[in-house]
Amino acid sequence: MIKLTINQKEHTVDAPADMPLLWVLRDIVGLTGTKFGCGMAQCGACTVHLNGEAVRSCVTQLGRAAGQQVVTIEGLSPDTSHPLQKAWLQEDVPQCGYCQSGQIMSAAVLLRENPNPSDDDIDRAMSGNICRCGTYPRIRKAIHLAAQLQKEGGKS
Repeated sequence: MIKLTINQKEHTVDAPADMPLLWVLRDIVGLTGTKFGCGMAQCGACTVHLNGEAVRSCVTQLGRAAGQQVVTIEGLSPDTSHPLQKAWLQEDVPQCGYCQSGQIMSAAVLLRENPNPSDDDIDRAMSGNICRCGTYPRIRKAIHLAAQLQKEGGKS
């Protein structure tokens, strides 16, 4: 039995320590917002926060998350009030939407560390997240909008 905190809720999981965190989140805990993309930490669809840092849950073993704080897209805000979620909706970012939870989770770390990113900062920070639909210009625009919303007092 492994204990961890997911979205501020305690969970005890009966799974092997080497099981990928992604499968624990999706198949055991039932949080399906985090997506499986490649299984090799190359696409970013499975990005979650582990103690505030963006990690690829498809290659993060459950044992590494034991006793740690995990935040998924479902835990970013209880009511989609996070500036990134607002900006994503306002800028109509998703096309198919598959990569968007990973994109948002990566962008949240970027904005926490750099509240006023340049285009280059955004491109570098988001380069590990693949969007098969090519919505990169809208993603960049939404991150700039979210930075502005944060400055204006939006939740973060």
